[in-house]
Amino acid sequence: MSVIIRKYRDEDLPIVAQLFYNTVHSVNAADYTEQQLYAWAPDERYLLEKRAALLRQNTFVAEDDGEVVGFASADGECLDMLFVRHDRLREGIASALCDMCEKGARSVTTFASVTARRFFERRGYTVVKEQTVTRRGTLLKNYEMRKS
Repeated sequence: MSVIIRKYRDEDLPIVAQLFYNTVHSVNAADYTEQQLYAWAPDERYLLEKRAALLRQNTFVAEDDGEVVGFASADGECLDMLFVRHDRLREGIASALCDMCEKGARSVTTFASVTARRFFERRGYTVVKEQTVTRRGTLLKNYEMRKS
């Protein structure tokens, strides 16, 4: 794997937004309905609303030969976002991004999708609670998970 992990830059936003949208609508399609997917990621512009958060948070990008293949962000001890391009799953990219986000934290909390739950359990996270959240009037199941 020739993937490097680097700090997120503001100019990464368009490709990160596209990666987020595409990943939600492909990787998570087995666990969520089409309506739920559009509530979660209505379009690529949705992530533009998070521009300030991505810059403020500890955000990292996975890059392979100049191409962005994943990203992750953490806000203090909360792992906020973790997305890897659908055709680059199971290559260790998500783990490398997680390692960077978890570095130095005594414990980390995340809100994992149904799809991501097993990944986080393999990393030592445990389910604190299953919950249903509302996004754009649509209910979505996820898991509050914690790793000490």
